[in-house]
Amino acid sequence: MITERHDHYGSASRLTVVAHLSGVLSIVLMLIWLLHYREGMNYSSDNAFRVFNVHPFLMVFGFIFFSGEAMMAYKTVRVERTAQKTVHMLLHLTAFVLGVIGLCAVFKFHDMQQLEDMNSLHSWIGIGTISLFGCQWLFGFFTYMVGGASMSTKLRMMPWHISGGRIILFMAVCTALTGLMQKSVFLQLQHGREARLVNFLAIFILLFGVFVELSVSLAHYV
Repeated sequence: MITERHDHYGSASRLTVVAHLSGVLSIVLMLIWLLHYREGMNYSSDNAFRVFNVHPFLMVFGFIFFSGEAMMAYKTVRVERTAQKTVHMLLHLTAFVLGVIGLCAVFKFHDMQQLEDMNSLHSWIGIGTISLFGCQWLFGFFTYMVGGASMSTKLRMMPWHISGGRIILFMAVCTALTGLMQKSVFLQLQHGREARLVNFLAIFILLFGVFVELSVSLAHYV
């Protein structure tokens, strides 16, 4: 039994490393794409497209990456439970704040370009994801951090909280992939280096989500 638990922990640790690498690579590719091919990013710019570029960066680096790191920090790092919960909560809060700023950037872009808001599947899934994320964070904070719930309630709600977090992460990954596909169609990226770069970016975002799920799932048995 001890050996089996050790094997699960070792597997979870190795998969966590792969998740970290996938996340970092997705951020690096995102920066190369936005800075080299797409004029950079600046929320206060008069250039609407530089304002828009804040959106994909913060949704990947802020929302998706920090969300995944928060999940792995809680399940795969062996520290005192209070420290785990605090880091888990703060990383998720950081993800939410950066995600909201990323959403504000795209709405600002639409205003500057006089475009209609919320007219794509990408936007529908995205708003649903960040809304659920906010509800999930508030639920976790008041149930597990403030301590208003009884122990029996905490134990009963834990599977729902964990499952909800995993679902929201994959909704975020799905949102990112649909957004990249939508942007590729809009920019007519059918071939060339930029198109391949965007494809690899999407693959590493997907791999980050997959390996976060695998590492967190295996760590459950530790």
